[in-house]
Amino acid sequence: MIRPLARYQLLIDAIIAGAFLALALLFIWMWSGNPGSSTTSGAEVEVAVGIVLTIVYSGALAIRRLSPALALLVCWIAAVTQMLFLLPPIAANFAIFAVIYATAAYGSRLVFWAGFGSSIVGAATISTYLLLPPVSQATDGRTDFSPSLLMTVLFLFLAAAFAFLLSWTVGALVRVGHRARENRQAQEQAEADAAAEQERARIARDMHDVVAHSLAVVIAQADGARYAAAANPGAATEALSTISTTARSALSDVRMLLTQLRHRESEGPQPTLTDLEAVYAQVRAAGADLTIDVDPAPRSTEPAALQLAIYRIIQEALTNALRHGDGAAVTVHQRWLDDEVQLDVRNRISAAPAAPTASRGHGIIGMRERAQLVGGRLSADREANEFVVRAWLPRREDT
Repeated sequence: MIRPLARYQLLIDAIIAGAFLALALLFIWMWSGNPGSSTTSGAEVEVAVGIVLTIVYSGALAIRRLSPALALLVCWIAAVTQMLFLLPPIAANFAIFAVIYATAAYGSRLVFWAGFGSSIVGAATISTYLLLPPVSQATDGRTDFSPSLLMTVLFLFLAAAFAFLLSWTVGALVRVGHRARENRQAQEQAEADAAAEQERARIARDMHDVVAHSLAVVIAQADGARYAAAANPGAATEALSTISTTARSALSDVRMLLTQLRHRESEGPQPTLTDLEAVYAQVRAAGADLTIDVDPAPRSTEPAALQLAIYRIIQEALTNALRHGDGAAVTVHQRWLDDEVQLDVRNRISAAPAAPTASRGHGIIGMRERAQLVGGRLSADREANEFVVRAWLPRREDT
């Protein structure tokens, strides 16, 4: 019965209903004459009932989106009351068209068809109601259903049915548009979820390889330290230091791995920061004017997970630059601070083509997943005539 609406929607509907009420009351005032003129008691009753009905119709107009079913019921009650008092059509009757529209646009399936039926029944009721005065006013005591009167009633029914059904049809088209937009959003969300799941599978494979490598180093160093402990204590101390550093990095990778679903995929070698040179060479060979700025240089002991994230983000950003750019310069900036790494990849894009945006594209989803897995964040969006990918990744051994 009650649809959830935002506050601004309720405010807009209230303002529209208030303006409609003021205008409809103005018409009643003009119809009844100046307030100072003498009127009969019957006319005063008609004016009073008209004012009450105008308020009721305005209330139905105010709640047409909040509760189309209740608004339709209120309109029917007001219309029956109006006919019982034998009142002529009033300006407030125009609210019925908005309510019929709302039943088709926002109502449930039952209310949707109730609005359609009300359009037909309402048109027939109006035609019959307006037929009564000429019939009851026949002077010779006979009910005169002349052909001209019947044709008038028929045309009146067709006109009323056309007006009501036009409002209902417009509402039905709006309903279809809303459903199509919801279906499109659901499809895009499903595609994004599928892309994210595929990227998680690849990340899980990468993390598995990184952890396996780290544990192999730990085992080798531990075995070496055990055999060298007696003959060379210094070598044992150095081995233990290596084990400590490698174990911290492996622990970071294990924590991230536990957050993902495991998928069986083929293993592969894991890229590091040094492998970026091969990526840069491929981009330059493709014809791009690539500029690299690293300030200052990273340590050789950076965690494997951080190196992998930086590699994948830069690789995907450069791939997008080649795919969507216009062949102009591409710049890659790495800023290695004490507590984080700041990445900035930007390239010039054309004005018209479909450049990647933050809301579509599996590559951008993958870059964002990479950044989040190491505790960082990433933004990718168009700025003027450039597409800019920015990432902030924490630089901590135990991240």
